[in-house]
Amino acid sequence: MMLAHIREIVEATEIPVNADFENGYAEDPSEVAENVRLCVDTGVAGLSIEDSTGRKEQPLYGVDAAVERIRAARKAIGDSGAFLVARAECFLVGVTNIDEVIRRLTAYADAGADCLYAPGIRDREHISAVVTAVAPKPVNLLIGGTVGLTMSDAAALGVRRVSVGGALARVAWGGFIRAAKQLAEDGRFDGFMDAAPHAELQEFFRDDAKRHKG
Repeated sequence: MMLAHIREIVEATEIPVNADFENGYAEDPSEVAENVRLCVDTGVAGLSIEDSTGRKEQPLYGVDAAVERIRAARKAIGDSGAFLVARAECFLVGVTNIDEVIRRLTAYADAGADCLYAPGIRDREHISAVVTAVAPKPVNLLIGGTVGLTMSDAAALGVRRVSVGGALARVAWGGFIRAAKQLAEDGRFDGFMDAAPHAELQEFFRDDAKRHKG
């Protein structure tokens, strides 16, 4: 199902697509490699592999196992040109030791990752430390909210790539929920104030259709 979704997105746009491939949908490195190969076959420009197990009792793979999984993904990508992002999920599972994050990311860099990513880090000192530790390889930073950083701030810290996760979707849904709640509870239409004009939406979708036809 995930491969079908990824292929559909790749075929719908000329913009390079990076797949959030979670933990490779497998435990064993050889199975991770096979799944990565299938993902690359969809035409993605890149994909990420994380070190989260999805299990509460052991939320992260051991470093050695995680490294083998990245190494397997690298081998599966081969000379396809796809970009491999290795993720250290430490902060997302409550392991907020920046030294552990750096230990993992440097190991993943050595295992062949093209870009390193530790979602959840926010402090400038932590970001700078990660950038320095894995240099010259690029760092991806997650900014999914108002964390006191601008794109210029991230660039100044040495970050080469920024992800926003589901933030844009959450902004849209937040506006929808607030407007609907205000209408249902107060009978007021103030929530429609920031709605995009019909003409602007029509122009957006018309231009998008032209791009795809071209």
